[in-house]
Amino acid sequence: MSEISDINTDATSEERQLNEGTSYPPLDPERSATVLQVLPALNTGGVERSTVEVAEAIVEANGRAIVVSAGGSMVYELARVGAEHIEMPTHSKNPFVMYKNIGRLVEIIKKYRVDVVHVRSRAPAWSSYFAAKRTGKPLVITFHGTYSVGNFLKRKYNSIMTSGDRIIANSRFIAGHMRRIYGVPVNKIRVIHRGVDLQRFNPKAVSAERVVALANEWRLDDGYPVIMLPGRLTRWKGQTVFIDAIKKLNRRDVRCLLVGDAQGRDDYRKELENLVESHDLGEIVRIVDHCDDMPAAYMLTDIVVSASTDPEAFGRVVIEAQSLGRPVIATAHGGAQETVIENETGWLVTPGDAEALAKTIEKALNLTAEERAVLAEKGIANIRNNFSKDAMCTKTLEVYNEVLTPAKAP
Repeated sequence: MSEISDINTDATSEERQLNEGTSYPPLDPERSATVLQVLPALNTGGVERSTVEVAEAIVEANGRAIVVSAGGSMVYELARVGAEHIEMPTHSKNPFVMYKNIGRLVEIIKKYRVDVVHVRSRAPAWSSYFAAKRTGKPLVITFHGTYSVGNFLKRKYNSIMTSGDRIIANSRFIAGHMRRIYGVPVNKIRVIHRGVDLQRFNPKAVSAERVVALANEWRLDDGYPVIMLPGRLTRWKGQTVFIDAIKKLNRRDVRCLLVGDAQGRDDYRKELENLVESHDLGEIVRIVDHCDDMPAAYMLTDIVVSASTDPEAFGRVVIEAQSLGRPVIATAHGGAQETVIENETGWLVTPGDAEALAKTIEKALNLTAEERAVLAEKGIANIRNNFSKDAMCTKTLEVYNEVLTPAKAP
């Protein structure tokens, strides 16, 4: 891991001022560069959100932003920021579809005079790699997760994510994983943490009316501290550990929320409901579906928990909560170790340890008003200084310029 420490990760003074108004670095000043981003689909998620945010930055930098995906609910947001969308079955893992996508991408690259190809997932990465090779265009890949290694074939399938001219890791943890598992040279890796939109996730921008409306929708009782675990309902997100921790907390004066869509995992949702019932937590723990106003959800919450049993590649929940001054409790592995300042902006607990989680929740509940205020101030400063959306976009555009003008690359 010592080799990774030299990769550019620290926020500069300029980056700390980005939330006050950003001037993105121009893309290829000699002409208006075109960047093609490729991903499976544009449904709600961290990868999709980052794609839209980078597309907006490309447009603001006087470039042309094109996104290829199988479509989804966030396509309209591309149009809103001035980017273009082309629909293609990039979500498919069928080898024949993936092969056809090579030709389709080659046509797009030539037709739209694409200068850089940026891909964010394995299946479209195979198609994009060969399309970039055929057209002689530089390829940037964002490595978003650890991906299960499994057998030789699985490892080979994953390895395409290390085949770019530059590989963006969304945390030092992921950079280390790439070095350890795939032997990626340090000089090809760029660590770019995900970023928070500081205009949207700003305590002053969330009205009391929005918070009250959400509390009423979720039927939250007045006067009770609220503990929230956001995240899609899947086992590795640690919802069962969280419920066990609330049982061990042994307090009836709290209200707890599991906020996330089951995404077809109805059996798991039923398992969670049964666990809540068996622990006699029916009036305390509630499972709600996807929330469209997460800033308001964080603001009505007293403690935000990320209980993932597997390492998060980065963990957007942890930085979103801090940006709004919420105390955070996360598991001590993966990207959370880079975003939580222990005992200053939150706490880290052993993964899967319900007892430790319960004790830490108790500690957070016992904070005085003054201690909460100090923690909130440090959390907000941590995100503004290190994890803003504008810093993420600026660094991404700098990577594009590296591959556009290799002679000027560091």
